Amino acid sequence: MDEQSLGNGPIENAVRLAGGTQNILLKFDRAGRTYVLRRPPPSLRANSNETMRREARVLAAIAGSDVPHPGLIAACGDETVLGAAFYLMEPVDGYAPSQGMPEPFVSSPELRHQMGLSLVDGIAALGALDYKAVGLEGFGKPDNYLERQVSRWKSQLESYGDMPEWDGRKDLPGINRIGDWLEANRPGNFRPGIIHGDYHLGNVMYRFDRPELAAIVDWELTTIGDPLLDLGWLMATWPDEADTSDDGTVAVQPWEGFPAASELVAHYGKQSDRDLSTIDWYGVLACYKLGIILEGTYARACAGKAPKDIGDNLHSRTIWLLERALRWIG
Repeated sequence: MDEQSLGNGPIENAVRLAGGTQNILLKFDRAGRTYVLRRPPPSLRANSNETMRREARVLAAIAGSDVPHPGLIAACGDETVLGAAFYLMEPVDGYAPSQGMPEPFVSSPELRHQMGLSLVDGIAALGALDYKAVGLEGFGKPDNYLERQVSRWKSQLESYGDMPEWDGRKDLPGINRIGDWLEANRPGNFRPGIIHGDYHLGNVMYRFDRPELAAIVDWELTTIGDPLLDLGWLMATWPDEADTSDDGTVAVQPWEGFPAASELVAHYGKQSDRDLSTIDWYGVLACYKLGIILEGTYARACAGKAPKDIGDNLHSRTIWLLERALRWIG
């Protein structure tokens, strides 16, 4: 911080923030200014440092845009300073709905409806950015992005077989049928853009004074790809009337007033010129991809490398996602 001319004197009022299950968020003051530090967990994963560098690069690139995000103050890719790459960002003046809604939103279905539409505004703004113009050329591999998806995640699922204790495959309804459908119905082309990669109500913060996004957070999976996958991700995680359990519903209460998934798609279409004629394909892909990702924790739990209760819960969510995908493909 001294090298970056970020105040002087001691760090004060340090407190760890809730949110996220892996990375550390630490809020503190220095010389009358408040900062939030974001860094990987103490036990680094293989890609932890690179993830921090990528997050910081994206936040720097979208600064000044219409995309609500935490303002980047400074980044340090040198792992020797804290033992890991990290960055400093502005605190977000907002709340996370997954951790409880304040008034007047908790009492107003109308305001919650606007919250749902504002959620779409965030990815519409992100998808509208020219990633090359903001300095993100080379940040991802957009060539053949859609063609690579099924094989990439099928390989991920097959890798769980390295843990002989994993017994999950027998429970995964129609996983091969879904993969085959995705390959047979893949859109012919797309326009590359920035994608968040894990876009849902748990990864945003809202303003206290109106039903608008204060910031999109947790940019761990950001890359250059097809921005419509962010909309598909919303569809995959969004409750609908066909749901028969709570396994896949968004953990936000009360739910009354939030728009239906079809209205989210329509609202996206009002502010984007992207072709939404195959949007169901992206919803099915999101179910497939997210289900396989969640199944990885169950596989590790079977092998004693993750808590059993968490693994069992995520396994049930994987089943829910795959059953949803099967309903959508008919």
